[in-house]
Amino acid sequence: MRSSQRATSLPLLWLVLSLVAGCATKPARQPAQTQTVPATVVSSGAPVAPSSSLPTPPAPPSSAPPSSADSTRPADFLQRANFNDLPGWADDDQREAWAPMLASCRALAAKPEWKAVCAAAGLVDGADAVAVRKFFEQYFVPHQLRNPDGSTQGLVTGYYEPLLRGSRKRGGVFQTALHKPPADLLTIELAGLYPELRNFRLRGRVVGNKVVPYFARSELEQQSALADTALLWVDSPIEAFFLQVQGSGRVFLADTNETVRLAYADQNGHPYRSIGRYLVDRGELTLEQASMQGIQAWAASNPRRLKELLDANPSYVFFKEEAISDPSVGPKGALGVPLTAQRSIAIDPQFTPLGAPVFLSTTRPNSSSPLRRLMLAQDTGGAIRNPIRADFFWGFGKDSGELAGKMKQPAQMWVLLPAALAVSAR
Repeated sequence: MRSSQRATSLPLLWLVLSLVAGCATKPARQPAQTQTVPATVVSSGAPVAPSSSLPTPPAPPSSAPPSSADSTRPADFLQRANFNDLPGWADDDQREAWAPMLASCRALAAKPEWKAVCAAAGLVDGADAVAVRKFFEQYFVPHQLRNPDGSTQGLVTGYYEPLLRGSRKRGGVFQTALHKPPADLLTIELAGLYPELRNFRLRGRVVGNKVVPYFARSELEQQSALADTALLWVDSPIEAFFLQVQGSGRVFLADTNETVRLAYADQNGHPYRSIGRYLVDRGELTLEQASMQGIQAWAASNPRRLKELLDANPSYVFFKEEAISDPSVGPKGALGVPLTAQRSIAIDPQFTPLGAPVFLSTTRPNSSSPLRRLMLAQDTGGAIRNPIRADFFWGFGKDSGELAGKMKQPAQMWVLLPAALAVSAR
């Protein structure tokens, strides 16, 4: 959170104290239309209908840093570049990013800075590799993301959509509940009063005439507020935990022989803490062992300490149930559009606008083999913070989970901005 340059008012002082207390977090894998208090309506315009001729992209501004309704991106974190600077740009098949690009346009086309870009996209033959590459090179300006110290290397991890086994009723092996948001959870949107806090929300509950932080994970199961909020029951507490980390997933219901999707609905407002780091700090695992698979193996060997481990992360995610009309379509990310396997990433919206194309240069999980491709920034995550930080969406199922759980690779990132948002060359 950037500090305000204005004198601190009493409401803002209360806000800052609340943030320190841990009841404010960035939204994690959260659709933009989440209900808030006071309610803020976020609308996504339909793609602009293509005109009879290809529109001309607007000229880039001669000065002034970029601004966007989706992010607070200081120009110092962006270094204007050329497409020739992107390692592997010419080798990537950008046609694989075309469907997610059009999906981003469904959410962005109403914004003035994206209108011409998305109108032009409607005229491109997505099956033509030359036309697709020409579109990106004509309508976007690449900017390399930089850290505060000027360095250009960051971190990319992975996530996926898991499949769990569950039931609509508690019984037998199905003893772990997945909950919908409780009635006493408040989600407060403050961007209307403090635009600089657009990427933060307050969560809490009312006690008397005060709003206090909501219950942490370790306290939740004992609260009467959760008595009637169980959506489903699953057979593994560690798998339920990782479902919360992923933000969404599918559950096969043994009692009804159906598969449903659980999507992110809300969160308790406490910061995400890595249970892998918890185990490393206590000498239980090495850094190399602290993958999702390594943590699952530790949990299987230490069932009596599982609650201790899970409670190390005070953050708790609540879900909503969705039907699956097309199993090939991924879950929705924070942009409100379905994620595309190996072409969607989660980013920190303080530095990269949601919906923007991002060229990612990294390596495959536990490998030095290059992974360089155009991605779309269509999601966020509670642990995805800093300019050069991304979570790579691998897709659905066990194989995707194997890749996601092992991915912790160094990376460089270039965000592609429409000319109207481009920073001045320096």
